[in-house]
Amino acid sequence: MTILVTAAGGQLGHLVVDALLRRGVAPEQIVAGARTVSKVVDLADRGVRVVPLDYDVPESIVAALDGVDSVLLISGSEAGARFEGHRRVIEAAKEAGTAKLVYTSLAHADTIDFVLAPEHEQTEEVLAASGVPAVVLRNNWYAENYVADVLRAADTGVIAASVGEATVAAASRADYAEAAAVVLIEDGHLGHTYELSGDHAVSYADIAAAATTVLGRDVAYVPLTSDQLQAGLADAGLDAGTIGFVSAMEDGIARGVLSPVHEDLARLIGRPTTPLVDALGEAVSAARVAG
Repeated sequence: MTILVTAAGGQLGHLVVDALLRRGVAPEQIVAGARTVSKVVDLADRGVRVVPLDYDVPESIVAALDGVDSVLLISGSEAGARFEGHRRVIEAAKEAGTAKLVYTSLAHADTIDFVLAPEHEQTEEVLAASGVPAVVLRNNWYAENYVADVLRAADTGVIAASVGEATVAAASRADYAEAAAVVLIEDGHLGHTYELSGDHAVSYADIAAAATTVLGRDVAYVPLTSDQLQAGLADAGLDAGTIGFVSAMEDGIARGVLSPVHEDLARLIGRPTTPLVDALGEAVSAARVAG
């Protein structure tokens, strides 16, 4: 069995390779595909085969899939411009006769009204139509998405957002990576769509409380109106497109699109999901070390 992890130079992909190795997959059975190969030198040093893989370069996809049994298609990082890359990987996997393709989608991608959902829904539709044996992992929010807020709060004592009292069923990136490793290794998951979330949905007040613990100083949540959010982003120098995108994300969160809690993640990884304060503590420490 040979497993290709795409986007292995990114944070999620790297964690998936780590999880595969911890679970006993031999390094020579793992292929780490990365747009920038220099980002995965440490994996090569551990015996993992490293290959260039760019979703925008079809020949790199075909070459990376050569001899591979299973592939993890990690969704692209550029929202609004990633569907075509996903489609290329799926088509190449079909041509290669891939036995299992695991795709990291978005929570309730086919039913929610959320700015990030359409590309994931499109990808799921293409994957289903392709006939490639597949597993869909619908990841909720990453707890690490709040790290920038927490780091700013170290100076300001404030976390501000235009989401009201809405909650998000976030989980740590490492937990999502562990689940991906499980379905890549184990039989019995083909044809399943898993809704992955943390065990508890958290509000921004909960995030501020976790930040208080992590930082060792008081942090308060300050709710904003959408107009206040957009004005603040404009003052920070963001362009109109980015302001609209961020505002649309927070509008969706305010409507509760990421609130539902599911048991799939905890069941797949065989333990409770990582508490928010622990995930944030580790991520903030890592961010500070990285500078």
